[in-house]
Amino acid sequence: MAYVITQNCCKDASCVPVCPVDCIRPVGGAGEFTDTEMLYIDPEACIDCGACMDECPVGAVHYEDDLPESLARFKDINAAYFERHPLEPDTSTPAPKHRPVTPGGLRVAVVGAGPAACYAASELIAVDGVEVDLFERLPTPYGLIRAGVAPDHQHTKSIVDVFQRSFASPRFGTHFNVEVGRDVTHDDLLAHHHAVIYAVGATRTRDLAIPGEDLPGSHAASDFVGWYNGHPDHAGHEFDLTGRRAVLVGNGNVAVDVARVLLATSEHLATTDIAGHALESLHHSQIDEVVIMGRRGLRHAAFSVGEFMALGNLDGVDIVIDGDDDLDARPDDDVETTTKLDIAREYAARPTTPGNKRIVFRFLASPVDVVGEHRVEGLHVVRNSSGEGGGLVLGDPATDTELVETGLVLRSIGYRGSEIDGVAWDSAAGVIPNVAGRVVDGDRTPVPGVYVTGWIKRGPRGVIGTNRTCAEETVASLLADFDDGLLDREVGDRQDLLRTMAERGAEPVTWSGWRSIDAAERQLGEAESRPRVKLVEIDAMLATVRGNATDRDGADGASDGRKT
Repeated sequence: MAYVITQNCCKDASCVPVCPVDCIRPVGGAGEFTDTEMLYIDPEACIDCGACMDECPVGAVHYEDDLPESLARFKDINAAYFERHPLEPDTSTPAPKHRPVTPGGLRVAVVGAGPAACYAASELIAVDGVEVDLFERLPTPYGLIRAGVAPDHQHTKSIVDVFQRSFASPRFGTHFNVEVGRDVTHDDLLAHHHAVIYAVGATRTRDLAIPGEDLPGSHAASDFVGWYNGHPDHAGHEFDLTGRRAVLVGNGNVAVDVARVLLATSEHLATTDIAGHALESLHHSQIDEVVIMGRRGLRHAAFSVGEFMALGNLDGVDIVIDGDDDLDARPDDDVETTTKLDIAREYAARPTTPGNKRIVFRFLASPVDVVGEHRVEGLHVVRNSSGEGGGLVLGDPATDTELVETGLVLRSIGYRGSEIDGVAWDSAAGVIPNVAGRVVDGDRTPVPGVYVTGWIKRGPRGVIGTNRTCAEETVASLLADFDDGLLDREVGDRQDLLRTMAERGAEPVTWSGWRSIDAAERQLGEAESRPRVKLVEIDAMLATVRGNATDRDGADGASDGRKT
């Protein structure tokens, strides 16, 4: 018998080092990004010990005899990977643990609080003596884990548990509700830290660059995701859900998440941590068809096997495959592509049920313009085709165009980072230029003390766990520079920086303050039998922090001297 890795896999790879027979693949070293969507367990080598299941932070590992019916296929998927890639010993040498650092000898600022930042901070705190200050403009940590992962994927959100130990360290300082550029500058960070790591993600959605894109009813999918997840920047958005059809341009996992949320029942969503305003709006939604549109065929679709397969288990929802007749696997298709093609053929063969909602995967279709006089009424689409060797042949807008009627268009075609004042910038790629995490200037010369990790380093690719190897590479570069004496200089201490921020009117929220917000949300959720009810306004979050701080001061008779 064997254990099986399933849909929730985040590629964090926490399971790899605990496996006593080294049977989990693919394995990448620091900065190495494997080309699979998930990890796999070799069923022939597995000795049924369960160490991987105990270690997995997102509950993705199951004993094969206990696989739910909806995940049973992953047993064959794991086995198929090793049929293509027979297990070979991992001969790579683990990186040696860095020697302890003299207290105060290395203080690092990490900007951002998403998974990339959290992994980098955890790597640094693992080195005895290193001090870390984490800065985040919102009063809450975890970035896209909190505000990007779909509300019905609670297992995925549980990955935050792996960061708890690092965040509780006395060498770790959290400064939530502090915006770099407003409350503290890049120069301030360098004046009070030996190094700065930027882990601010890539939050700007790429535009379609077509006429009518700015009409009301046309939005970035990321705005919709932020709206239903209760992100303070997006909680006030309004989306017209009175039409019968929504069109998503782009076919990655974000598009699949949005489609699933749009068509989910209110009863199901009410068991998640979806924002209250979104739950109410979706309860009254009239949308019963979501079209997920991609300019190329299914082979080039960006959604994962797990997310694609899970759609087939949605009650009352038909999955329709449209526009791609080339669904037969080829010898050079990898395991994941082959599986996607198999699933697509099964969906295409299923009869549709009258009265069901629909998710339509529309392949080989490119948007030409958004149609409407005062708001979105439709989308002109040109029909493409596949050329020899799998190349894309663009359709002729004059003869191959049709109108898809819709009142809601959401674009999800990739992301770009945003420039940071005082930090080098690659405007073409939308990232901070770097070599192995070291920020470089126009001459490709490393900028002393400035580093980068996550999407702002490598672009918007990979899943949550991909940020682990990315952060490991960046931290390895930083520690190597420290060992070479390149970071050896006098810097101000944490209290000096707190005074500077206070003079500018900043109101930093500490780890204790976040715990107050977290507890309040969970308490609200408990009353509704939900994981949590999110506070979506910053003022409400800060009021909760201040209230709990006052309660502590009153109970103890004195303040602990920390900010909210």
